Amino acid sequence: MLNNPNRNEEYFTFVYTNIVMTIEEIIQAKTLPLSRKLTINLLYSANWANDMITEAIKPFDISLQQFNVLRILRGQDDQPANLSTINSRMVAKTSNTTRLVDKLITKGYTERITCPSNRRKVEITITQKGLTLLDTIDPIINSAEKKVTKQLNDNELEILNKLLNKLRQ
Repeated sequence: MLNNPNRNEEYFTFVYTNIVMTIEEIIQAKTLPLSRKLTINLLYSANWANDMITEAIKPFDISLQQFNVLRILRGQDDQPANLSTINSRMVAKTSNTTRLVDKLITKGYTERITCPSNRRKVEITITQKGLTLLDTIDPIINSAEKKVTKQLNDNELEILNKLLNKLRQ
């Protein structure tokens, strides 16, 4: 194997692409306390996954937060939601919910409805155009999520989900 230059290249390509860098190597730190190592690893990994999903929806000219709002509204099963409900269900909490919804309204993906009995109460619904966009994006997101988690088997995914839930208790 080592005498064949093509085989050497294949071998090193295989070894190189299967090397897993530790968080210490990525951030170029010698040693970290375990709690800091985990915290940095979680933040780094979350940003990495966020970048992968953001790249997947980039062609549709919506942000990840706008996509999240659309999915929340779709989950309402034809019931409107107020800004407080939307904000409480956001993956990344933001004070910009009004601005996110306004952008989605401008694009025709959501509608704002003023409550007839209480003009101060504003409710948001997803439009058919918004539902159609989600139908188009869903398989692309599914593929991106599988790409993010491809190194883990189902059992590892279950364990990691349980550990992350436990972490937030």
